[in-house]
Amino acid sequence: MHQQERPLLTIKNLNKQFGCGCSHCRDTQGHNLEDNYCPVCGTVYACRNVSLKVYPAEILGVVGESGSGKSTLLRCLYFDQDSTSGEGYIHGYNEGRTNIFTETSQQKNYIRNHLLGMVYQNPYLGLRMNFSSVGNIAEKLIGAGNRKVDFMAARAQELLAAVNIPTYRMKEAPEKFSGGMQQRVQIAKALSNNPPLLLLDEVTTGLDLSVQANVLDLIKVIQRDLKIGMIVVSHDLAVIRMLTDRTIVMLNGRIIEHGLTDQVLEDPQHAYTQQLVYSLL
Repeated sequence: MHQQERPLLTIKNLNKQFGCGCSHCRDTQGHNLEDNYCPVCGTVYACRNVSLKVYPAEILGVVGESGSGKSTLLRCLYFDQDSTSGEGYIHGYNEGRTNIFTETSQQKNYIRNHLLGMVYQNPYLGLRMNFSSVGNIAEKLIGAGNRKVDFMAARAQELLAAVNIPTYRMKEAPEKFSGGMQQRVQIAKALSNNPPLLLLDEVTTGLDLSVQANVLDLIKVIQRDLKIGMIVVSHDLAVIRMLTDRTIVMLNGRIIEHGLTDQVLEDPQHAYTQQLVYSLL
């Protein structure tokens, strides 16, 4: 199916390191690293030559233990952090011909506000907790150039209703909400400009099981109704199994396995993936 389609997002050889590196760890393919850390200079190689594609209306899962690089990958994609090197192309931006990682900060802001939505594990990163929920959505719309107050108010109410925030609570600040409601407001905010690509970072971590189920159901409905592409980062294989079409497995900053989600989880090839899957059986 995907062969005929153009990818929505293409990432080639994305690298992100924290630290300058030294002669011990640089240009050695990681042979002198301890996991992804240089014991000599302290540099952490959080993402190492990560390449992936996301197709329209597809959900790609990214799985791995803490420190595997999966959240750093999303933060680089959303420009919360600058990538060290690599290429990224979004089909909806200059017809996929321009490397988004080398664009100006002004252009990166345009991409963030028009083509991407982000839902953080910690709602405090994605929301202004003392703004109203309507105000949070208006903020994203203003960032994309909207100035019509009536339109923004109507759009905010429409989105908050879609994520099951009661009408009488829409003008309340998210700091008064439960964790599950805060995540739903984040999702509404992320969807406000109809982005083709939604980034979701551990969105169910720390939520009660029944609340997790509600959030996951909401994500599935959104994907089905809006035909939106998504990258879902999680260490929870049940979440990955429920939501995703394809999955990549990360370890120490590298992709060590990728394939259809059922294939990866039913017949894992890499020893680490086997350990990950069998530890949950």
